[in-house]
Amino acid sequence: MNKKTIRDIDLKGKKVLVRCDFNVPMDENKKITDNTRIVAALPTIKYLLENNCAVVLCSHLGRPKGEFKSEYSLKPVAKELEKLIGKEVIIAEDVIGKDAKQKASNLQKGQILLLENVRFHKEETDNDREFAKELASMAEIYVNDAFGSAHRAHSSTAGVAEFLPAVSGFLIEKELKFLGNAVANPERPFVAILGGAKVSDKIGVIDSLIEKVDTLIIGGGMAYTFFKANGYEVGNSICELDKLELAKNLMKKAKERGVKLMLPVDTKIAKEATEEAESKTVKYDEIPVEWEGFDIGEETIKLVKEELKNAKTVVWNGPLGLFEINQFAIGTNEIAKALARN
Repeated sequence: MNKKTIRDIDLKGKKVLVRCDFNVPMDENKKITDNTRIVAALPTIKYLLENNCAVVLCSHLGRPKGEFKSEYSLKPVAKELEKLIGKEVIIAEDVIGKDAKQKASNLQKGQILLLENVRFHKEETDNDREFAKELASMAEIYVNDAFGSAHRAHSSTAGVAEFLPAVSGFLIEKELKFLGNAVANPERPFVAILGGAKVSDKIGVIDSLIEKVDTLIIGGGMAYTFFKANGYEVGNSICELDKLELAKNLMKKAKERGVKLMLPVDTKIAKEATEEAESKTVKYDEIPVEWEGFDIGEETIKLVKEELKNAKTVVWNGPLGLFEINQFAIGTNEIAKALARN
């Protein structure tokens, strides 16, 4: 898992585009409730400043789905980063528009510019080549330090690397070092928890982990594709109908290799993804047609906690519910707390 990092490239005095993961939780007043991801980016940003770089930061926040939505603006992130780093953070009003281009062009060595939410453009998630080229035009070197988004082939995570010399930041270096050791030489029992929305995002990860783990726990939106593959009704839940056969094959492979594959036994459902929505918990095979699953249920939380009690190595990738909304963040938070206590 050795990757070139910012230590391995001459970046002194250069203009550097850094992909960070600033997808932080906020309350209804747009106040950041957990700044962990911003703090995690500081070592890379500080190193670049120490090397007299002009630093252009970019990130996504939430799911604006290719539209400008003020509630997903990165302005609160800019303010938080200013406090943490003790230095002005210039915020662009757009991503690749006139304001961003002008501010990037005028950016001096030792200054920081934060572009607006890259997902305000649908081209970001489409990994559009022209969009990536526009992003790349604002810098001389590209640094990917967004560990939580690095697996996605988006314009700001993969596309820009076509146009600029590309290296990883310190956060990715640290995570890869840990992950490499954990997967190559795990203490057993070795348990993997996989969440997130889509099976298609994690095909390679699931396939690889089945070869190595003792237990594989599936949660998040991808669980409903597995439910559907087993013939169950999933209502309006996220479901990749073109991946049902793949899900069946993965379950078969796990069984053949003696891997314990755990799917949720119950799920918290609602008719819409809002804090105020009426919700209830049902068994995995009792999801009504017009309802949608957004979190694992209480029984699943208990079973996962029990499974983790004796685990010696745990690798976790992706949330177990729609954690951006409090009432659907319970599963993810409870398992995180249990791991912290273990």
